[in-house]
Amino acid sequence: MYLSKIHIPWAQAQNPYQLHQALWRLFLGHEDADRGFLFRVEQLQRGVGAHVLMQSVMQPQSVEQSPILLGWREYSVNIQNGQRLRFRLRANPIKTIKDSSKGTVERRGKTFAKTVRVPLVHEEQQQAWVERKLQSFAQLESLIMQLEPVLYFRKAKEGRSGKIQTVMFDGILTVTDAEALIQEMMQGIGPAKAFGCGLLSIARA
Repeated sequence: MYLSKIHIPWAQAQNPYQLHQALWRLFLGHEDADRGFLFRVEQLQRGVGAHVLMQSVMQPQSVEQSPILLGWREYSVNIQNGQRLRFRLRANPIKTIKDSSKGTVERRGKTFAKTVRVPLVHEEQQQAWVERKLQSFAQLESLIMQLEPVLYFRKAKEGRSGKIQTVMFDGILTVTDAEALIQEMMQGIGPAKAFGCGLLSIARA
């Protein structure tokens, strides 16, 4: 995998949807491929832009103008069961509920209410969510949670807008299944990956 640092000018960084589109420019010729990258905005400065950390399967390529590829390195993940690691994860904790007001769907001759995603807004719900996400590959030892400002986005071509609620999780975990952890790192954790969620960063504790 590759780990890159990127700068995206304010004109694109102020809209999360456009920021995601800008990152695709670093993989010209692969626009029809499955998204092979995860990212997290590390710093956003109004009028200046965003500094982004990106993890990708393919090597990013510099392009003219923006985004600016500040640097990259190739790395392999070497994790052992029983290892203690510090981690950081920006995520969009949600639950799925049935909502008949959104219409219905037909499955095998039966009618069901459509499902919608709703954010988990209480701290204990958010903690339970991340514990569930980690439990298949690690034991959580400590956790610090920071509720972040609501993230608004707009899709100009589709004429619609939306918002997501993100939470930054920092803590220490003990690895119980190294192979499963590596798989989760590659595919990302939770929804809203197109808006900078899901990248699990680790370091020695």
